[in-house]
Order: sequence, then structure tokens, then C-alpha cells
Amino acid sequence: MKKLLLLVCLLLGAIHTSNAQETYEFQIVTVVESIVPNGVGRSRMIVANESRDYMEFTTTQTEEDNSRNKSDRSDIRVKGFDETKLLNFFNLGGIRFQNIAANDALVTSKLNAMSADGWELAFVNSGVESYGGKGDSNGIYVTRYIFKRAI
Repeated sequence: MKKLLLLVCLLLGAIHTSNAQETYEFQIVTVVESIVPNGVGRSRMIVANESRDYMEFTTTQTEEDNSRNKSDRSDIRVKGFDETKLLNFFNLGGIRFQNIAANDALVTSKLNAMSADGWELAFVNSGVESYGGKGDSNGIYVTRYIFKRAI
């Protein structure tokens, strides 16, 4: 009877442990690559070293109360961040595949370092911004790597 009771307790403990949800912390690595012709754009990999509490900059709008957020927008700015220079996709000769390969090597190095520090790649989000109108020469390609790890 004692063995059965012990077995039931162990099973209940295992079930409780497997149903417990883990809490995660997240880190975002943003890669901005210029798609401006002639190599005049700027490409960077950015990682914030400071955190912000989004609730400090959030208000709830209602029909009765359309008050503005009390905090200043400049308070949102993060001045502590890592900035890794990357090469632009284009130069005077056109698209530079060597530059793309070099950027891939740097981003891969960062992803490997994050993995070695216990971070797990959870999501990747990317997009291109460009006006695209007549004579447009502006554009960026943005990729966000979102990492998580249990805390």
C-alpha cells in the first residue's frame, strides 16, 4: 500500500511539473540592410542593451478620455545598444554578392553567440521598405531575430 501511495504521489508530481508553464525572457537582434544603389546607404545589426517597460508609455483611450501619454517620447529612446557595421547590398557596380556573404557571416556569428549563451531562436520576421515610385532610390531590408530563454 505504501508503494502504491508513493507511486501515485510521484505520478501526480510528474504531471504537475509537465503542466507548469515556463517563463521566458526575450531578446531581439535587428538587421537593417540598405538596398540603396551606389553604396550610399547604411547597413547595421542592432541589439539593445537597455530595457524599457512598455506600460510607462501606454495609455488606454476611451471615448470620454482622450488624454495624451504623460511621458515624453524622448524617454523611449535607448542610448545603450550594440551596433555592428554591415556592408551594403549595392555599390557603384551594382549588387555585391560578396557583401551579402560577408553580412551572412557576421549575422551567423551573432546567432551562434546567442545560442552559445543559452538563447533559442524563436521567431524570424523580415520585410522590405521602399517607396518604389518613379526614380525611387531608397529602401531597407529589415530582419528581426527574436530569441527566448527560460528564466
